[in-house]
Amino acid sequence: MARMPRKYHHVIGFDDAPFDRAHRGDVLVVGTVFTGTRLEGVLSGKVRRDGVNATRVLAGIVRRSRFRAHVGLVLLQGIALAGFNVVDIHALARETGLPVLVVMRRRPRFDRIRRALLENVRGGRAKLALIEAAGPVEPAAGLFVQRAGIALADAAAVLKALAVAGRLPEPLRAAHLIAGGIGTGESRHRA
Repeated sequence: MARMPRKYHHVIGFDDAPFDRAHRGDVLVVGTVFTGTRLEGVLSGKVRRDGVNATRVLAGIVRRSRFRAHVGLVLLQGIALAGFNVVDIHALARETGLPVLVVMRRRPRFDRIRRALLENVRGGRAKLALIEAAGPVEPAAGLFVQRAGIALADAAAVLKALAVAGRLPEPLRAAHLIAGGIGTGESRHRA
């Protein structure tokens, strides 16, 4: 396992549960708390499909968690949950006092995202502004990231250290599997 800065040894990773395209209500979000590569706890909450409450909900989950005192970093599998409920990563970092690292397998197709937001999503212009304000998408450890409060070199070190089965960090992999299992009765798709 690669070495990562000690201050990032305790991590919460968030992902959302699968939902039907026609679903218009709340969507389950699962957070997994890890010490290194060991699962320590599971957190959950709900955010509105294509809503605007993801930042507030995640901040609340983190602040109320009994694990908060030890956590050094928040990981997100993508910058939006429940469709286009975009997380303001800089506000999340301020509200929790923690750095935030958005992790993506592939570089986003911003032309498609922009078109979808502006043509199909209520409040799409504001959501697009949040995505752009998150900063550039940068390569790190075979993945792509956006970040708030963490240096790129530290982000790459964390991703390498937390990768157990493939490149995706274990807290995000576990959150994905748990959310899928709860949301549909069985996890599926690769994590």
